[in-house]
Amino acid sequence: METNDWLQKELQFIEKWEKDQKGLWFWERIGRIPFKLLDKITPAFIQKKIGLLLDELGSFVQTGGQYLTQEKLILAKLRKHSQHEDLIMSDVSSLPLSTMDAVGEELKTNRSKLATIQGATTGIGGIFTLAVDIPVLLGLSLKTLQEIAIAYGYDPKNRDERIFIVKCLQFSSADVVGKQAILNELSTFYKRENAKNNEMISQLQGWREVVYTYRDQFGWKKLLQMVPIAGMVFGALTNRSMIHDLAETGMMLYRKRRILERLEDHERADIKTQAPSNI
Repeated sequence: METNDWLQKELQFIEKWEKDQKGLWFWERIGRIPFKLLDKITPAFIQKKIGLLLDELGSFVQTGGQYLTQEKLILAKLRKHSQHEDLIMSDVSSLPLSTMDAVGEELKTNRSKLATIQGATTGIGGIFTLAVDIPVLLGLSLKTLQEIAIAYGYDPKNRDERIFIVKCLQFSSADVVGKQAILNELSTFYKRENAKNNEMISQLQGWREVVYTYRDQFGWKKLLQMVPIAGMVFGALTNRSMIHDLAETGMMLYRKRRILERLEDHERADIKTQAPSNI
């Protein structure tokens, strides 16, 4: 049973995880240095391809675009784990966290395997197939985060949820300063009464920051993928690691929202119980 004490304990675990993410700053800085040099030698067609991602990401936030995922597959997984054959999207938010976590873990495993195959495939041709790898991996990242959102009862068809998804994407690739800033920005999503998230739009600071920060996290690992044939191994390992970490980020941040909401529900229930009767 999800008691108040249990929820508080789980919340503390997630907050510890958030603090642990800040310890990667040095290695993240080292990993980004090669791309400053790579920009000078990268063929124009790759630079153009990356530029197109700006419009695609903007389209995702506004309408979902080509990356908007279907909820049917995730609902089927939730029905299986919950043994609730008539489960619909509006029912998901009331499922036990253990059910949500089980589906989230399954998604993390499956999407990591898919990223491994995709990375190996696009790693065959070195730098030329790297141009294909970047947008494909971005699409897989967005779809993975949407699926995790559904698993925890949040609907990506809602524009605010797509903004939250982009912030999760940013968090996974940000340095220590960026991670703290994003956690502060996400706090608005942790309060259900705060229905206006217009400020979050401005806090995205343009799609260019999101895409180039996302690309920069490839760092020296992606440089190894530029070598034809050998890039298969490095591409597979890198993509698997990236999607695994991204899925973990999505699970933690969405799980935190759900726990905070349930703690709030418990608090309201306690107040209602303790309120004096009018009779």
